[in-house]
Amino acid sequence: MALDSNEWYCNNTYLFLEVINVTFNPALCRNESEVESKLIVQYLLPALGYTPDTWHQEVAVGSIRLDFLAFAAQVIPFVLDANSPLSVVMEAKHPQQNLDNHVLRLRYYLTKLNVKYGLLTNGREIRIYTLNGNDICLVFSCLGKEIEEHISQIQALIGRDSLNKNSSKRFENQDLNDNQGEQKMKIISVYHNKGGVGKTTTVVNLAAALSKKGKKVLVIDLDSQANTTFATGLIKFDDEENDDIKDLNILQVLQSEEFYSISEVARKSSFCQPAIYVVPAHIDLMKNESDLNSLDYSRLILIEKLADVKNDFDVVLIDTPPSLNLYARIALIAADYLIIPSDLKPFANQGLLNVKEFIKTVNGFKKQIKQPPLEILGVLPCKIPTNPKFIQYTLYPRIQKVSQKYDLPIFDTVIYERDDLAKCSEQTIQMGDMEIADPVSVLDFKPNSTSAQEFELLAKEVLSKIGML
Repeated sequence: MALDSNEWYCNNTYLFLEVINVTFNPALCRNESEVESKLIVQYLLPALGYTPDTWHQEVAVGSIRLDFLAFAAQVIPFVLDANSPLSVVMEAKHPQQNLDNHVLRLRYYLTKLNVKYGLLTNGREIRIYTLNGNDICLVFSCLGKEIEEHISQIQALIGRDSLNKNSSKRFENQDLNDNQGEQKMKIISVYHNKGGVGKTTTVVNLAAALSKKGKKVLVIDLDSQANTTFATGLIKFDDEENDDIKDLNILQVLQSEEFYSISEVARKSSFCQPAIYVVPAHIDLMKNESDLNSLDYSRLILIEKLADVKNDFDVVLIDTPPSLNLYARIALIAADYLIIPSDLKPFANQGLLNVKEFIKTVNGFKKQIKQPPLEILGVLPCKIPTNPKFIQYTLYPRIQKVSQKYDLPIFDTVIYERDDLAKCSEQTIQMGDMEIADPVSVLDFKPNSTSAQEFELLAKEVLSKIGML
């Protein structure tokens, strides 16, 4: 994507520095500003062959702020895509700061901007990381006082001449990776700001149907009511003393940049066969929303952590709260696609206006962080009465109204309100003196039922819409 001048600003960009026989002494760096000027500007950039027109200081790209950005080749306009000419990000920290605390942020910069290398330094230590898929690897480190002894190694890694020599090979590898990544993991949020429209029922049974079609499925519960967590059978405790979800759920995933990965928190559910994995929710989400909202990275952390499991799952389904709150926003920002379940009743239809405005706001944010807009797969008629007269005289006009009045696509599949769909979620098992909920999907409860067939059709339609059929 090309960036115009309004999206980039650079200070001290073309300040010419004629440096002759400059050496570096880390003892002279008393603050971050001196690390920038004495190590990066006066020593490293000239030593690595970067002329004043090939590096930039204090660069902003959307919400990302970089200390330095250097180019192997100067290209106008700047482009952020798979063949990006961006080559090295350099981040300077105060001499007293621990570099370990800044690695995750550097990883975010490199993965989001398609930058091959990142240099991280506090003057006392210099580290170089390289991009490896959606992670970064340390490829070089030395003490600041040893930099002159190792400058040839640094030049071989991130010197301008070295990067130019390797650029053709890099682009060939990138093209190959792009072709292999066509079947990437798809992330689908299921959202409506009106409650009681069959959202959770849709998520869990669609997950089961996708699993039976050979897809590796992850379900994420982002609703503090934890309906999906209950519906997939993860609640095996009878009181709060035995609550084994409180300290390991989606809240911890969102609170921590470095810890609580998806793979650590997700639980295997026997709700259906083949099994699916579920990141549970907890009622504590509600009381922590305000604190979470104050964290700068709260809206982005799910994107980062899902990227870490992109090779583990084919489809991610996110159940959302029936509101316009932070958790709904996080879910839609992370998603590629959106399903809007609706019983098509008047209040649900009126709520579609709120949904459309919410999507517009979310897409504005996604544009800022260089993410493609959320694609609406359609409004899914759900919890529809099976009364023949209703189907004959009322259902079609309601479907037509959604399409015409609200300008939203409609799924061909209709999920009707049937006894089998209710009964499968009410299954229990006996554990000692306690009767514990043990719900199963309708496809496992009654695989030949009409409800099971409806979800099989829905799975097929969803896979077709997202290009995985």
